[in-house]
Amino acid sequence: MLIRSNNYDEVRDALTWQIPEYFNMGVDVCDKHAERTPDKTALIIEDEDGDVTQYSFLALKKLSNKLANLYVARGLKPGDRVAILLSQSVETGISHIAAWKAGLISIPMFTLFGEDALEFRLSDCGAKALVTDTENYQKIEAIRDKLPNLETVMLTGAGDFAGDGAGPLSLWRALDDASDAFTSLNTKSEEPGLIIYTSGTTGNPKGALHAHRTLLGHLPGVEFPHEFFPQADDLMWTPADWAWIGGLMNVLMSSWHHGVPVLAQRARKYDPEKALSLMARHRVRNTFMPPTALRLMRQVERPAERFDIDLRTVTCAGEPMGAELLDWGKQALGITFNEYYGQTECNLVVANCAELMEVKPGSMGRPVPGHEVEIIDDDGQILPPETTGTIAVRSPDPVMFLQYWNNLQATKEKFNGDWLLTGDLGTKDEDGYLWFVGRDDDVISSAGYRIGPGEIEDCISKHPAVSLVAVVGVPDPLRTEAVKAFILLREGNNGDPDLENDIRNFVKTRLSPHEYPRHIEFVDDLPMTATGKIRRNVLRDGEKET
Repeated sequence: MLIRSNNYDEVRDALTWQIPEYFNMGVDVCDKHAERTPDKTALIIEDEDGDVTQYSFLALKKLSNKLANLYVARGLKPGDRVAILLSQSVETGISHIAAWKAGLISIPMFTLFGEDALEFRLSDCGAKALVTDTENYQKIEAIRDKLPNLETVMLTGAGDFAGDGAGPLSLWRALDDASDAFTSLNTKSEEPGLIIYTSGTTGNPKGALHAHRTLLGHLPGVEFPHEFFPQADDLMWTPADWAWIGGLMNVLMSSWHHGVPVLAQRARKYDPEKALSLMARHRVRNTFMPPTALRLMRQVERPAERFDIDLRTVTCAGEPMGAELLDWGKQALGITFNEYYGQTECNLVVANCAELMEVKPGSMGRPVPGHEVEIIDDDGQILPPETTGTIAVRSPDPVMFLQYWNNLQATKEKFNGDWLLTGDLGTKDEDGYLWFVGRDDDVISSAGYRIGPGEIEDCISKHPAVSLVAVVGVPDPLRTEAVKAFILLREGNNGDPDLENDIRNFVKTRLSPHEYPRHIEFVDDLPMTATGKIRRNVLRDGEKET
């Protein structure tokens, strides 16, 4: 845990990694609390009807022990893969915990995936078991004959219990017959425990294989932006799905490591007013929200006055937040949003902490204590301040992935010597703050300038008519590329030439002349990844085809 101080350098210098030789994530997030504080609330679930169910750490221990026994009874052995195709639920939590206790490798999967996406991931990882619900099982049934390794499917809802393996098992009926005593494997901290697939915005997604130690590597990156988390009465919630590293590790497992309760809700669709009401109702103190969710919340009038929220910290990640959202958070909610940065392969390595240091609008923050993050050139040399290069993380690092599953070539290409290459471009200022410029393939080359889309998007977002915006480079015979903005307008605004010109002038007066959007297209929606990031590559590819 980070030491409490009002000096960033003191906090950074005081942290030394203590990674034990043996460490099991399942035991850490559950069993240790079940022994010390068995009745403490671990999970609060509110369903769509508003009914609330709570689970203590002791209850989680017993349920996960039962499921670990069930995994073993179905023939699963250490190193085998278990896929988990569920939304936020108690079954999701115990499925991961049980897998880790039994030495298995868990793979979270997003419930909005279609058949092709599921087939690729389940085939690639060779999952031998799958835990899902009745609704999602329909997709699995359609591809079951293409998944020869998948021997066991467990359904959380209604379903027939087929003890002979001929069909899916009813999970809860099977758990009723299982013992709640289980001896967890004493796994080494370097042993694999988790595969999380990248978003796959370009090409097939890759499975980032993580060791048990990754949980320990996540902790400073949670404690820092949540301002010396945990504090008394902290309670965590996120609208982010637990199928992604942000929901699963940043929120659920890191909170449980500290014994902090987590709120869960199976929301079909994110609604900012319902999110505010939910947080007020349960006295949520900490939340992680993607910037897109915060931008939608920004459209709610007088949120602090209308909703009796009691937030202590708000963090965001996944795409640049920008100065506009930072200012709105202070004015509308009285909170400084702490942005942080990482990726599936190496998460939570840069962050802001408003309690500890100045938050510079537009900056991702400074390296989280315990992580060395620099801007490097193609030769792996650290670049001087204010120079654009690749954001890279020094290895070894306990939060860093082991390798890509079944993809040694991609693993090799991810590194330049001791540096893990994020694939993102950025700069570092004289004070050590990092600034996101864009993905390598997002950078726009126009008339000799290299232009990052983030700053332009942040500027356009400040226009009162704009709800969401994405900026890409489009082919231009004179400039190589020209800046184009795809804009989703706020309700009540109509896209017309006058508004286009107004937005162009809005950018011209705030940024450099070469950065204003020469092309503007008003759209009804923007293509998003499952984690809420705008898919600029889809917009670029669409422009190439027209």
